[in-house]
Amino acid sequence: MEQLVMVIAKALVDHPDDVKVNVVEKENLIVYELSVHPDDAGKVIGKQGRIAKALRTVVTSAAVKTNKRVTVDIMS
Repeated sequence: MEQLVMVIAKALVDHPDDVKVNVVEKENLIVYELSVHPDDAGKVIGKQGRIAKALRTVVTSAAVKTNKRVTVDIMS
């Protein structure tokens, strides 16, 4: 799942070397903290958050079998 977030984010940004994903696991929650270059934050979020919402939807759909809630937090 971490690689999925990484591949999608690298395809969207101008500085792919600055893309990092940190995984934080709690009881019933897995948080993928996506860190990008400050100039690329808008590209990952998109207009009115549409790209961020789509990214979260893809990750949530891919994580159905894990029986845990999954979310993506975007940090610049």
